[in-house]
Amino acid sequence: MKFNIQSKVVGDGHPLFFIAEAGVNHNGSLQMGKELIDIAIEARADAVKFQSFKTENIITPSAPKSTYHIETTGIDLKQSWYELLKTQEMSRDMHLELNSYCSKKDIIFMSTPYDEESADLLEELDIAAFKMASTDTNNLPLMVHVAQKGRPMIISTAMATMNEIESTVSILRNEGLMDIAVLQCTGNYPSKLADSNLRVMNTFRKKLNCLVGYSDHTPGLINPIAATALGAHIYEKHFTIDKGLPGPDHRMSLNPRELKETIRAVRETEIALGSSQKKVLKNEKENRLKLRKSIVANTNIEKGQTLSKNILGIKRPANGLSPSEIKRVSGKKARCYIPLGTPITDEMIENDQ
Repeated sequence: MKFNIQSKVVGDGHPLFFIAEAGVNHNGSLQMGKELIDIAIEARADAVKFQSFKTENIITPSAPKSTYHIETTGIDLKQSWYELLKTQEMSRDMHLELNSYCSKKDIIFMSTPYDEESADLLEELDIAAFKMASTDTNNLPLMVHVAQKGRPMIISTAMATMNEIESTVSILRNEGLMDIAVLQCTGNYPSKLADSNLRVMNTFRKKLNCLVGYSDHTPGLINPIAATALGAHIYEKHFTIDKGLPGPDHRMSLNPRELKETIRAVRETEIALGSSQKKVLKNEKENRLKLRKSIVANTNIEKGQTLSKNILGIKRPANGLSPSEIKRVSGKKARCYIPLGTPITDEMIENDQ
């Protein structure tokens, strides 16, 4: 299973596709958006992803703030969640500028559409793939609208049941969309390590027959390493210029150094995973000879003497017959005089009849 996101091949046998999630951490500033792109490039992410929405299309003016929004932005009763989101919108011009900047800097621009109008704008920008938010896993009108654009779709699944996910994927495939990846995710910010449930990726792989990955809201390097080892095709992680900046997501995002460390950990894990083929490596050949053992003469053996276990030993180095040959050698006669400590070779013993 695999599909392309621009020049990157995502899927089995290919490097993990790392999405550096800028989200709304630009705080509405084009300059900060470009800084986030530069940080993602420096960290060697495959893509940098923002969030696209028109506030009036996704939330009512009276919608209550989530607890984590209150924790990260304060309990300012004068600012509603609607008003908070308004400060995080990206204008059409900002979309165009950031998309163009990514193109010039040779990194993939992505953004999550939260409404149909935003999805249409991203299609106009010729976005390579759509990343759908966990909040819209059951938003079938939006999911179908995006699926009909025929681009690969990556779906986060926090707060969703398995039945909801299976139903959504089935509906998308009925729309003709086959290039789907489903990401395990926990809808808490930050989330606890114990709530990660990385093995859910295996469930997705078996039940949905699709690419899988993890959208991470936990601190530390355990999940990037573990998810890579479990075969994640895609990994997504929030990052920021500075965790102390005002806004809802800065607190649970990686700073530039942490983003770089996380991507390095993923790539080093991929190197460590290596090949599934067991073989003697080139750099093992010297030690294979010097550290392994062979059958040796435990005493001076006369020509014609019958070899037996009491006059044979198993010692280093491995330039004689393998210890696994001891039964075949026992009972044979020596064809020549074999001094004490000499590794036994086939030339020294009588041939099989």
